[in-house]
Amino acid sequence: MHFYLDPGGSLTGRIRVPGDKSMSHRAIMLGSIAEGRTTVSGFLEGEDALATLSAFREMGVGITDPQSGCLTIEGVGLRGLNPPAQVMDVGNSGTSIRLMAGLLAGQSFDSILTGDQSLLRRPMARVITPLSQMGALISSHEGCPPLEIQGGRSLNAIHYDLPVASAQVKSSVLLAGLFADGRTSVTEPAPTRDHTERMLAGFGYVVDRDQGVIGLEGGGSLHGTDIDIPADISSAAFFLVGASIAPGSDLTLEHVGINPTREGVITILRAMGADIEILNERQVGGEPVADLRVRYAPLKGIEIPVEAVPLAIDELPAVLIAAACAEGLTVLRGAEELRVKESDRIASMAEGLSQLGIENTVQPDGIEVVGGEFSGGVITTHHDHRIAMSFAMAALRASDRIKVTDCAHVATSFPGFADLSVQTGLRLEVVEE
Repeated sequence: MHFYLDPGGSLTGRIRVPGDKSMSHRAIMLGSIAEGRTTVSGFLEGEDALATLSAFREMGVGITDPQSGCLTIEGVGLRGLNPPAQVMDVGNSGTSIRLMAGLLAGQSFDSILTGDQSLLRRPMARVITPLSQMGALISSHEGCPPLEIQGGRSLNAIHYDLPVASAQVKSSVLLAGLFADGRTSVTEPAPTRDHTERMLAGFGYVVDRDQGVIGLEGGGSLHGTDIDIPADISSAAFFLVGASIAPGSDLTLEHVGINPTREGVITILRAMGADIEILNERQVGGEPVADLRVRYAPLKGIEIPVEAVPLAIDELPAVLIAAACAEGLTVLRGAEELRVKESDRIASMAEGLSQLGIENTVQPDGIEVVGGEFSGGVITTHHDHRIAMSFAMAALRASDRIKVTDCAHVATSFPGFADLSVQTGLRLEVVEE
């Protein structure tokens, strides 16, 4: 499946993008090991989150089919999961495999986690190392999936200093800590998304946070609850960028999660001169939510604050499209984490920007982008959904047609992206080839 995009246009109207992917994964995982029933609304019916849902069904959890983002989970308790009858395939989802490694390390049964070709290249030592320190026994293929997790191990609580800021590693350790003897804690070098901690608290599990140290005592229990998942700021980011760069745009994104550990993209775009209003702020299920109104504004190049990078790690490909439309130089540093996503996102973005005539210089931990004018061209996505959606927005400021190849993976995080884009004014055509 490819996207063909005609140049020009603007983005207008009011839309609600799909539910937050990070929270959808966690709702399934925590609801499954809670006691009693959990109801979820706003669930993202994308391939990644549905892979997590399928895996827990394979372990005996009763989960209804999502209907317009609503589902019910019949929790089985911390130790009520059943051995899966087969290898659990989580597709393209790094969140699923890393968080589930921690959760499965404390089970009584053996399990194997695998995924698609992209996932099989992603590094897992970052979770295997701390989990092994806790007493887990996990084998891998030279540090990559498949992961074979031996059950029946007694886990010990540890304190772990995260070598890199990673919400997935933090969450994996904390989930293993639910099954460990004693207090498990982690220290973050910089704040990362805190959905695991917030959602554990929503299920009645005590998590303490103090000056970058997050900890919990093992052996407690989670209790079923109601979860309303806000719209995903990572999905909203493409439209925030698109409306910022396209003259005449005036777009409102409804019910977007603006968790302080996720709003780096707003901070960065505003620093570049973007006109983003935060309206109707409210709390939904312990998560801050707001409507975001974004209008076209001339952007200027900046040095992206290093402290904002972990708070916008998934949104940085879209930010680089904004950088290409900004006046002057934009410098991104401290983003080596982008190298080990669904693709090497620094290399993928650099390749695509060059293809469209934008001058850039790659660094080991980032990229420098000189603002200019997009030409037309062909973009290779390297099977990465965020690369595809980022370059779709580039067409708003291009001089000629853009073809974005291999866009099937967009469904992992944003089913309906093409239809919603056309509705707002993007000149996009989907072609099956």
